[in-house]
Amino acid sequence: MIETVRTSTVRHSTARPTRNRRKAAAGVVVLATVLSACGLFGPDQPDTVSQQFADALNSDDVQSAADLTTDPVAASAAIQALYDGLGNNDGTFTRTDVHESGGDGGIFTMDVSWPFAPGQEWKYSTSGNATKAGDDWKIIWDPAVLAPGLTDGTTLRYTPTSGTPAKVLAASGAPILEQQVVTLVNLESGADTAAVAELLAPIEPTITAPSLQQDLDGADGKPVTAITLRTEDLAPIESRLRQLDGVTLAPQTRLITLDKALASPTLSDLGDLWQQGQDASAGWAVQLVAQDGSAKSIAGEQGPEAPDIATTLDLPMQMAAEGALADVPQQAVIVALRPSTGAVLAVAQNASADAIGPIALTGLYPPGSTFKTVTTSAALQAGAVTPDTVLPCPGTENIEGRQIPNDGEFDLGDVPLHTAFAHSCNTTMGRLAAGLPADALEKAALQFGLGVDYVTPGLTTVTGNVPVADSSAARVESGIGQGQVTASPFGMAMVAASIANDSTPLPMVVQGEPGTADQTPPPAPASVTADLRTMMRETVTAGTATALQDIPGLLGKTGTAESESGPAHGWFVGIKGDLAFAVFIAGADSSAPAVLAAGRFLR
Repeated sequence: MIETVRTSTVRHSTARPTRNRRKAAAGVVVLATVLSACGLFGPDQPDTVSQQFADALNSDDVQSAADLTTDPVAASAAIQALYDGLGNNDGTFTRTDVHESGGDGGIFTMDVSWPFAPGQEWKYSTSGNATKAGDDWKIIWDPAVLAPGLTDGTTLRYTPTSGTPAKVLAASGAPILEQQVVTLVNLESGADTAAVAELLAPIEPTITAPSLQQDLDGADGKPVTAITLRTEDLAPIESRLRQLDGVTLAPQTRLITLDKALASPTLSDLGDLWQQGQDASAGWAVQLVAQDGSAKSIAGEQGPEAPDIATTLDLPMQMAAEGALADVPQQAVIVALRPSTGAVLAVAQNASADAIGPIALTGLYPPGSTFKTVTTSAALQAGAVTPDTVLPCPGTENIEGRQIPNDGEFDLGDVPLHTAFAHSCNTTMGRLAAGLPADALEKAALQFGLGVDYVTPGLTTVTGNVPVADSSAARVESGIGQGQVTASPFGMAMVAASIANDSTPLPMVVQGEPGTADQTPPPAPASVTADLRTMMRETVTAGTATALQDIPGLLGKTGTAESESGPAHGWFVGIKGDLAFAVFIAGADSSAPAVLAAGRFLR
């Protein structure tokens, strides 16, 4: 089954109370008048008919309560309908007053309470009449004895209510997500799949008669949803769909993106946040429903309006990121942040990545040479080198038993560290890492947010993991972003933002609600991040990212990371003013496709 309404999360705002909860207490008898022995409630009859009626209702004994009335059949149906319509049988009936009405009659009153949810309780009083029939007393049946205004032709219904649905807004204030009516196109067995496919294929090309028939064949005779359509997509074909046998149209209210081309893994969590707001703002009503379906509220309370959710997402930047990835055949993502505030500006994935999940935010991969930002920071902080320290950059070298080659085994000879960084010398970085303390890379990574866990409203993320490398051989692997080191594209965007900002910002996607970190390592020295920015600029002007040298002020670091399951992954992390971003392309076999995608994004 195919849904083309959105790539964001659909949310329904519906809530029903829990059924079959037991009552906390039975009814309490308060006699206003003690009646004579020959009256309705005399001392010879301690279990009077009105009290028995209240007790039966409190015990959820529908039939016993009905049998105490003059019309058990009608009473039984009405009592069960009351429980069903109010969604629970938790009402408490307390008889409060009784008095005679002639020798063969009596009047009683009851206080009634129905709890629906925390803070939602309907309280009312009702009255009834009893009559003596021979030696027995019966409640004269009238539906109003159960609730005021109830008649033979009406029922009661509890329903949650809500005000104007909130919207999810971009940083500009433009709506991204809002509640709209969509229509499910449902097919029953025997439907003309060829005719349906002819109408739907222009909207969703993957729909074919065989694909629809396959869905029906696998449904064991149950209806299937062929597609969910927005109003503008349904309108041109609605009349023809309605004419087809075995096709039904089912409108529903859902939270969807206003622009169906917009897709971001951030929208799922934002949809969850929207639903929480809807739930918190829910009111309630008890409605008196007539036989024709018309209803009027007789009790309840309107909840507070749910506020709109103002996000930090930059719509033009988001669409630029999506456009930059659209034609990439492999899984590809871009994550963009504002270093000064931690604001998430764009999180984009192409269709190949969407098929796997939110890899931009939680997918973990070896970061390859982009991790050399961390390795260089650790080496600078250890005092082992300065940016101008001359180091060897051979084409390949055996370091601690691990043969480390440069890409294509290029050989620069002896060069300053900043040159080795700009050209991404694996041999230089592997040798530097081997001489560092076991926890140096872990500490340097944490200074840039890599390995820190964040709890951020509206955003689920994983940054990565840089374990302590107990052996120099392990540090060689880690130093070039391989081995046990992993990072998500979000995590590497945080690294770039930390370098740009001289400290790690707290990520934020809802304005004014930054995340919280499970730890707050001290930032790297400002002199170190300044040196890294200078080296990242050289990477663009004279190193491995010269394809982007026309973009003014761009800083960056390329990366290629070996993959256990296929071709190497390609990375690029960049900084341009108050913008930090990471590009990741799985199985790209080099960093070049990521560099090109970054160029399309920025230009």
